[in-house]
Amino acid sequence: GHLDPGSHRKVLMKTGLILLIVGHLSFITGALVHGTVLRFVVPARDATSLHYGVTNSASVIAALLTISCGISALLLSRYLGPAAFKWALLALSAGSSLSCLCCLLGLLVAVGLTLGNQGRVLLAPCSIGSIALAPVSRECPFDPTRVYSSTLSLWAISLLLEAVAIFFSIRCLLLTLELLRL
Repeated sequence: GHLDPGSHRKVLMKTGLILLIVGHLSFITGALVHGTVLRFVVPARDATSLHYGVTNSASVIAALLTISCGISALLLSRYLGPAAFKWALLALSAGSSLSCLCCLLGLLVAVGLTLGNQGRVLLAPCSIGSIALAPVSRECPFDPTRVYSSTLSLWAISLLLEAVAIFFSIRCLLLTLELLRL
């Protein structure tokens, strides 16, 4: 059946709020991964660390798009009138869905690479000698025993958030299409 404007408003508002929250969580997760691990790893400049860097930057951009999409959905739920809002939300939700999908795939590859090389690239900033001697030494900017598991856990959280963002961005997209009666 066709939704009346009132229920459209409610769904848009809920979707907007969820996107807003998911976007922020995604942003924080990306920032944590970067701050704790990747800023030491990315300067290594091999293919894997480059992939980590690109994926992480992409997830920050995707998070910003998701947040923008959420804000637009909330705005549109307040003011259902202007067509410009609907088109903006259409573009943002499409962009958000696609960028989150790219991140999801990028993260899967990152996790695959990391599991494949047993976190060697993540541990590259630590000289091999220092790992044997002490868990944390001057040569190692972080605790090497935890970096592997904590990076993978953060990526797992990111994957979950990207999946939720994709789901709700697509829902937003479909709602907007219905509002535009395309």
